[in-house]
Amino acid sequence: MLVYILGVALFALGICVSVALHEAGHMVAAKSFGMKVRRYFVGFGPTVFSVKRGETEYGLKWIPLGGFCDIAGMTALDEVTPDEAPRAMWRFKTWKRTVVLAAGSFTHFVLGFIVLYFMAISMGLPNISDKPVINEVSDCVRSATTPEEWNDPTCGPADPAPAKAAGVQPGDEVVAINGTPTDTWQDLLAAVQKSEGPTEFRVLRDGEALNLTVDVTQVTRPTTEGGTEQVGAIGASQALMLPHGPVEAFGGSAAFTGELLVQTWQRLLEFPEKIPAVVEAIFGGERDPETPVSVVGASRIGGEAVEQGLWEVFLLLLASLNFFVGIFNLLPLLPLDGGHIAVTWYERVRDWIRKRRGKAAGGPVDYTKLNAVTSVVIVIGGAIVLLTVTADIVNPIRLIQP
Repeated sequence: MLVYILGVALFALGICVSVALHEAGHMVAAKSFGMKVRRYFVGFGPTVFSVKRGETEYGLKWIPLGGFCDIAGMTALDEVTPDEAPRAMWRFKTWKRTVVLAAGSFTHFVLGFIVLYFMAISMGLPNISDKPVINEVSDCVRSATTPEEWNDPTCGPADPAPAKAAGVQPGDEVVAINGTPTDTWQDLLAAVQKSEGPTEFRVLRDGEALNLTVDVTQVTRPTTEGGTEQVGAIGASQALMLPHGPVEAFGGSAAFTGELLVQTWQRLLEFPEKIPAVVEAIFGGERDPETPVSVVGASRIGGEAVEQGLWEVFLLLLASLNFFVGIFNLLPLLPLDGGHIAVTWYERVRDWIRKRRGKAAGGPVDYTKLNAVTSVVIVIGGAIVLLTVTADIVNPIRLIQP
């Protein structure tokens, strides 16, 4: 239990650091363009301490559930002092305001990449490309007629070990069988299962190509329909995590970042249709592991991952959460940063059209006219947070079912 609590605390700390750096991204970008940043605080509520450096007050508040960066004149409705007016954010060029507004999400993307890079050089990245890389070499292969027998690792004295006997080692990548390329693990399985007897395997080991002769053994195994079938077997399992060197890890982390960003966007599009399943889970229905989770649920999963020693799950979840927050925050909805970006570019396009028609610029958008839309978004967002938090308390998603 102590390890679980430590895992929850570590994940919650990771979230707090991410949010703090999100706001720091806004601050650094704003300062670099000459905008005035009045305050940068981590957390909300009463102030623990604060210190003023130059024109900016930095501080920490008691509730570590976010933070804020107070930039003078973020909109034309914000009150500014006479000395702040020339440096008010709304007076700056559109592209500069866009960079400042997007800097928070960009920080999340960078954080996610850093987490994945650390994974790549320490424990590897998930084998999303289905590479035919060997993870473990078994001590034997044997026939079985039931799933229980098939999953029993016990070896008999006469059971053969084709891969082990041929010198196949963990980390080997099988690139061809009998001269036929095996680009994926599925290709390897298909080739092995229809083979029998001495078979030529071409493998890459530490960058060197080797030819190994594996005596593929035909075994009996159970089928999903309840019967049995004869297939070739060598006694080796696939590597689900692929290690990377420090240089190679940059490319691998970048590719996996792209994959996660695409998956995150797809999950975001599917988000509305998952809400009914969350409601059902609150009232006793089975919790679908694909349903949305709150910060509470993510922290619980992170704690369970640490408890089980699954640090790769912990880090992958932390990276995924950063990507989700980064993309979500760019949605063109107020009060999200994406909403402010949308308003900024609306002003730019509108003024371009007015200029083409010989008219003067229209001036800053009146945000008070958007209050109703903003309120609706806040209410809907608050309701979703309440639903997911409730579901994560009464019927949480678990890595290992009890």
